[in-house]
Amino acid sequence: MTPITAVCSIALGLVSPAVSEEVVSIGSPAPAWTLSDSKGQEHSLSDFKGKFVVMEWSNHECPFVVKHYRTGNMQKLQGWATEKGVVWLTVVSSAPGKQGYVDGPTANDIMADKGHKSTAMLLDPTGATGKAYGAKTTPHMFVIDREGKLIYMGGIDDKRTPDPADVPGARNHVRAALEEAMAGKPVSVPTSPPYGCSVKY
Repeated sequence: MTPITAVCSIALGLVSPAVSEEVVSIGSPAPAWTLSDSKGQEHSLSDFKGKFVVMEWSNHECPFVVKHYRTGNMQKLQGWATEKGVVWLTVVSSAPGKQGYVDGPTANDIMADKGHKSTAMLLDPTGATGKAYGAKTTPHMFVIDREGKLIYMGGIDDKRTPDPADVPGARNHVRAALEEAMAGKPVSVPTSPPYGCSVKY
């Protein structure tokens, strides 16, 4: 086991006990929230009614997140989705002083450096929104339909590793959910185990 794999394996076991096992469920309305983004602009989930919304919990220091950004996988997915009118929100719920915490200017620097194509990076330093959704890991993905209901939650794909080599052969659950929903079909895989580092509430 490499050092990075060992660290990630430990991180997987550090999911906050304050996060309920069943906070939200597929087919139910997504919890409402109001958060400021990295530029200081306030957003509410209700602002995006009538659109598909992806919420991506992130921690730029987590090796699993690094995997998807270093390979360009996350940015490619963000770009594909936003070009189709999807609102893509990267959410940071790391608490001040914890790994992955960012303020607005730092978040803007990260987005520029990594080539983010998300609609906005939302800052959730109290962790209230993350806990409302039961966000456990980074990344942890949620897809909300045009009616404001959850249609997917879980891992970004089916390769639960920090190895960049696994990206090409993975089934991307988020893209599949969006494609199926946009075509008027039921989402074939509405949930999957989230994987990554624990959210640092």
